[in-house]
Amino acid sequence: MSESETDSEETSEADATGEQAAKRTGQLRACQRCGREQGLVGKYDIWLCRQCFREISRDMGFRKYS
Repeated sequence: MSESETDSEETSEADATGEQAAKRTGQLRACQRCGREQGLVGKYDIWLCRQCFREISRDMGFRKYS
């Protein structure tokens, strides 16, 4: 087997694992901060989970209105 064949097999196995996780949770992305796949805030391409977003939203410039 050549190196390229070995690399492609490893890549396809990793892709299959990622596809299974996406099918299970219905998400194609993960939190950029902690890696959680559920509860993502994707508006404005933020891609943070809701917990991380609440922790750092003020630093990002968001304000809470009452």
